[in-house]
Amino acid sequence: MFQIKNKFAIGCLVQWYEIEIVGEYIDSLIQALGEVENKQDIIVDFTLVTNQDLEKVNDEITLKEIEKRYDDMLYELIGKCSLRTAVRSDLYTIADYRRDFNDRYCTEVDMLMWGETDALLPKQTFQILDNLHNSVKNDTPKYLSFFGTCKMWDESWKVVEHNDFTDKPFTENDYDNWWSLKYTMNLEEMNKFNDKVEELDVRVVSPHKFNGCGLVISSEVVKSGVNIPKSVFFVHEDTSFMMMTNKVLGNIPQYIIKNVLLVHNRNHPKKRMYVSGERHDGTMNEKRRSNDWYVKANKMSEQNCYNITNPNYKSYTWGDVFDES
Repeated sequence: MFQIKNKFAIGCLVQWYEIEIVGEYIDSLIQALGEVENKQDIIVDFTLVTNQDLEKVNDEITLKEIEKRYDDMLYELIGKCSLRTAVRSDLYTIADYRRDFNDRYCTEVDMLMWGETDALLPKQTFQILDNLHNSVKNDTPKYLSFFGTCKMWDESWKVVEHNDFTDKPFTENDYDNWWSLKYTMNLEEMNKFNDKVEELDVRVVSPHKFNGCGLVISSEVVKSGVNIPKSVFFVHEDTSFMMMTNKVLGNIPQYIIKNVLLVHNRNHPKKRMYVSGERHDGTMNEKRRSNDWYVKANKMSEQNCYNITNPNYKSYTWGDVFDES
């Protein structure tokens, strides 16, 4: 057991169609919390969204059943952390949640961490981050951090890929090999990578490179005014946060623990379940893009992201998405 000296908040948004995968994330979170003695210093925040403006629940399950399963899973966290939960019925996206999460907890804790339903957290998460914060808080109190991640889309991501993944081949449609982009890894497999770590490989990434799954933010960053712009209403919340960090604070340190793996199962086969009328084959991206609203919202939110500092650009909203649908 390890006693942390700092306070954490880790937050996860659960869309109703992710109910089949969030249990794996919770299992990894419980494992990580089990290593910490003073668990009350870790705020674990969950929000379930039951809104059906975009996706409708099919006849295989009801929202009431989904809420019951959500409550049952979170019951396992009681007494293991400072648990805070909510259920929302409005249209509420990952960008909305992470913006609110940052703002809500930056004055309560020392470090913020973005959880995700398709993530698996290393069991050493809180010990490593606590030691990192103690080591750098006096010299670089405003910083970002990231664990080594699974294989990503192209060569530019090698700087944040876990050491064992970095030199493996990029294979477009490989679901079978553990190093491939589309492989779904379980908790036991991840632990085998992390259990063999004897000395941390901590590096500084410059310029910044990260996605939102497992991003760690010192609270001083958000206190300084950095957050996700409201114009980014759907996707690219991680990119916009990076852009705003650079705009407000410049190239502050991003520390990466490169030989400790945080799994991102972005192509988990159960990631989008019970969605009425959605295709059931193909990748997660292909499933999402089978919906016209997604293609439009994705494009508009992306354009908003990359025009944050353009004084002549007027931002799109959900109203624009629905008007064109």
